[in-house]
Amino acid sequence: MTTKTTLRGALLATSALMISAGLAAAQDYSKYGIKEDVPGACSFASIDAKDYSGRTLNIITHAIPVIGEPTALHAQQFQELTGATVNVVHVPFGDLFQRIMIPFQTGQQAYDVLFFASLWLGDFNPYLAEVPQAYQEVSGMQSVTPTYKGVATWNGKMLNYTMDGDRHYLKYRSDVFSNPEMQALFKEKTGRDLTVPATWEEYNEVAAVFNNMDWDGDGAPNFGTAEVTKRDDLMFSAFISRVAAYAKHPDVKGGFFFDLATMEPLVNTPGWVKGLEMFVAAQASMPPGGTSFGLGDEIFSFGGGQALMSYSWDDAFIQAMQEDSPIRNKVAAAPLPGATEVWNRTTGQWDKFDTPNTAPYVTWGWSSAVASASENQDMAFDYLCFFGNEANTLADLQIGRFGVNPYREAHFDPAFYETELGWDVNTATTYTDTLKAIDGGQNQVFDLRVPGVGEFMSSLAAGVPRAQSGEATAQEALDGVAAEWKAIVDRIGVDRVREAYANVVALEDK
Repeated sequence: MTTKTTLRGALLATSALMISAGLAAAQDYSKYGIKEDVPGACSFASIDAKDYSGRTLNIITHAIPVIGEPTALHAQQFQELTGATVNVVHVPFGDLFQRIMIPFQTGQQAYDVLFFASLWLGDFNPYLAEVPQAYQEVSGMQSVTPTYKGVATWNGKMLNYTMDGDRHYLKYRSDVFSNPEMQALFKEKTGRDLTVPATWEEYNEVAAVFNNMDWDGDGAPNFGTAEVTKRDDLMFSAFISRVAAYAKHPDVKGGFFFDLATMEPLVNTPGWVKGLEMFVAAQASMPPGGTSFGLGDEIFSFGGGQALMSYSWDDAFIQAMQEDSPIRNKVAAAPLPGATEVWNRTTGQWDKFDTPNTAPYVTWGWSSAVASASENQDMAFDYLCFFGNEANTLADLQIGRFGVNPYREAHFDPAFYETELGWDVNTATTYTDTLKAIDGGQNQVFDLRVPGVGEFMSSLAAGVPRAQSGEATAQEALDGVAAEWKAIVDRIGVDRVREAYANVVALEDK
């Protein structure tokens, strides 16, 4: 790079430290799509001062666009700033686990930097480098919330470099809920006032009333709910969102997926069965094809204005709030619905709650890490540090398809969304209040992170559709899943799975 060479030559010919600082401060990095550089160890200016010429960094990540696109974007920037050669390999989600795991198991040093689903940490942890203390102390990492620091930690060590925060929550069309005509219609049909659903029963009821009707006046039918229902496309997370309120009792500790003491699966207990029954019942209020929606379908169904409500990750909400969206500033966020009856596995009874029980679901998000066998750990951690710097993250948060979602304290400030993104005050406030409630919430549910987690989730994702299709009752479908989970635990080793699962239970029972 001629410019890079000229700059470095000039620096060597002068008083390096003072001149370097002056040039870095004067440099304009807005061409990289950021509003302005944010000073710090991971900033554009700091990375620009690095020289990795003649060195190669190999990265594996998800397919474009979700995470794959920002990975490639920041890799190109890093290459231009440092002189490094950066190779990025994009892999579809269904193949990503094996493409990372096989080189680990065979002793190949295929990649330096890895982007992957955080729930795979139970399998990957033996092969990952601990994040050096210096990187844990940079300003961007210091402002990561305790919840997402916990997600990055395994047996007391930070093995993931936090660059995303994920959770499930309710999204709904605020313009419809506040419309007097729609309120009157709902009151006529149900006898109660139209409110944001506080329970899953209310969610299903609202979805049914407003299903297959043109409630936004655009001449096309609208539908009650868009959900991730496709077997091999993250359906298991949507299902767990519906289960959590019924099965995660606030007074019962020691496991949500398993009883930690016995390692007996809990997936076929009454709370789980009730959640599946509600999941199946909601199918009648979904758009055409909605019973096989993948995540992308859910994003564009709600984010494009077709569905009244949805729940999953931030992406559908951010899609709805894009500048060219027909429903921009017509949406709002709320915590996942709860349940007034919750299964108590200690007493073997349903407990009644006057205020619905809620269980915030911190579902799997994207994580990044450096391979412990990498010979380029210095460059690899600098890349991740740069990827997640304050300027890059604030830019990435504004692009729904990127899949980078709030994870720092500053990301929960409604003023940012109002002033920088043009959101109205109600949209910004409901969004940030919801995220804060999840992050600091009680009775949280975290994803299962144990060896073989892919097998456990595949079993769940295969069993649930048996009830969705009517092939089996909810109880029969989940009995089959529980039997398979027992076999998986026996094959992997009960003590090994329990030791890993204790990391998850510690987060939930804190």
